[in-house]
Order: sequence, then C-alpha cells, then structure tokens
Amino acid sequence: MTRPLHRGLAAGSLAVTAALTLAACGSDAGDGKTAPSADGGTRTVKTAMGDVKVPAAPKRVVVLDTAELDSAITLGVKPVGSTHTGAESGFLSYLPREKVAGIKDVGEMMSPNLEAVAALKPDLILTSKVRHGALYDELKALAPTVMTENTGYPWKENFQVHADALGKRAEAKRVVAGYTARAAKVTDAVGGKEKAAKTNVNVVRFIEGADIRIYGRKNYIATVLADVGLGRPAVADKAKDGFSYDVSPEKINLAGEDADVVFHSTYGDPEKAKETRTLNSGLWKNMPAAKADKVFGVDDELWIQGIGYTAANKILDELRGHLAT
Repeated sequence: MTRPLHRGLAAGSLAVTAALTLAACGSDAGDGKTAPSADGGTRTVKTAMGDVKVPAAPKRVVVLDTAELDSAITLGVKPVGSTHTGAESGFLSYLPREKVAGIKDVGEMMSPNLEAVAALKPDLILTSKVRHGALYDELKALAPTVMTENTGYPWKENFQVHADALGKRAEAKRVVAGYTARAAKVTDAVGGKEKAAKTNVNVVRFIEGADIRIYGRKNYIATVLADVGLGRPAVADKAKDGFSYDVSPEKINLAGEDADVVFHSTYGDPEKAKETRTLNSGLWKNMPAAKADKVFGVDDELWIQGIGYTAANKILDELRGHLAT
C-alpha cells in the first residue's frame, strides 16, 4: 500500500478530446481494442479492471508511475513514454541513464498529459487503479491499459502483472531468483538470520507539506527489510493500516524507541519538510541509534519512490554496506 503525494488527478485540465481524436487517427486501439502486434498475436492479462487483451509482443509501451517504469527497465523494456514524479525531478535518478535516455516525458505522475500519450501511439499502457482509475476510459481508448489495484506494498505481485503484460515471464522468473539470492547474502552479511531479526530498523521520511512518516510493515521498503529478515521496533506496529505512523518533530523520539538503526529520506525541500529542524533537535540527536552512529540518510527516489526490483537490489546493497558485521 502506498499513499499518493498529491491530492488528486488534474484530469479536467487535460486535452482529453484532442488526445482521443489523435488516437483515433493514429491507432486502431480505440474502445479498448488491441492494436495488432508485430506478429499479429494477442494475449489476455488479468488486471484490476478485468481481463485485457494486449499485444503478444508490445513495442510502444507507456508507463504512468515509478513502479511500472522500474518493472519495464528491469525486464529490459525501454518505454516510449513515462510520467515523472516531480515538476523538476525528471525520471528517478537511480535508474541507469542509458536505460531512460530517449523516453518521452508525458507529464507529472498524478496528471499525465493524455495528448502526449496519444502522440506516442502506444500499444500498451501500464499503471495502477489507485493512481489513474479515474482516467481508465480515456486511457483504454488510446491503447490496451493494464492496471494493478494498488502500488507499493503489493509490488512483487504487481511486477508479475507487468511481466505478463510485457510478455516477459521468463525474464521475471530470473529477476526474482536473483533478488532472492541477493537478499539471502545480505542476511548472511548482517550476521545471519538470528542477528538480523534482533536488529530493529526504522525508516523515517520527511515530506514537504506533511507530517513526518515512520514507516510500518505494509509498504514497499518494509518488504525489502523483511526479505533480509531485519527486525522492526514496536512503533512500526502503530502505523495506520500498516503503512505509516505520522508524527510532528516534537514526537520524533518515537522513531528511535527500540530502534538500533534509523534510515531517513526527504521528499521536497528539507526546510519545508521539517528535516533540517528535526535532525538538529535534541530529540533526534539523543535517539539511541544516533548516539551509536547508526543513523543514515538515504535517497528518497531509491528507497521510497522506486518500488521495483532494480531499486530493491540497490537498496539491498546499501543495507549490506551499512549493516554488515
């Protein structure tokens, strides 16, 4: 489970009519019909919106969120178009530059430019219902649209849906096996399963315009920690719906209770996100993890926004670097 950083879709401001007209002229994927793939075949994929027929070998894929972009790149597919997560940020920086070079930016993640999407003449669109369910009718008129129900916590299941849609099941199997083996090696490097379980790790996120999040057990980063077998402090179980326990700077000490290690990231301006103020406070500096020099700043794009196997493998490497005995 993950929570959108913005309040809603700015669909009303999109040039939907122009986009659909362009799509009708440039593609025969209108009304949800599948445009023929290079070999003329199609497959049926089970999605959050029902069964969807997709090209057997899609060639012009557009992704509308970070998880879908990570999945495509992980599986060796370069989308023709992708949204970005911030007005200035562009594509997530942890992804190899050569892998994202040439991908057309089709707007901010919560308000994709449908006209720009249509102009790319996609034969497949990947996203989630939680992000773009309100745009499903418009999107499926442009190309077969595969939506997962949610993003974040169910990322492994979502990856399998993406792989199915992209015709990359064999590649997905290899990716999962490689990640599982890598996680096991990190567990060994931490000192084995028993020691890993006794090492309580917290993840804190500072967000511009919102309270500070102490992450629970039902989100993307929590699953990566769990795959290594790391323990979690009691505050993680206070998280609403398992996602996060949100606090003000005056209660940041809760992030340090029973935590041996604390990782923290920031979305937005550090001052406006209360990061600068909090990290300089006595409450933060007096946390046991801080006194033990076990507090680490990490990249928000990688640890929180990536939501995929390419990101997860890099996070595993960082966990090993910080926690190896």
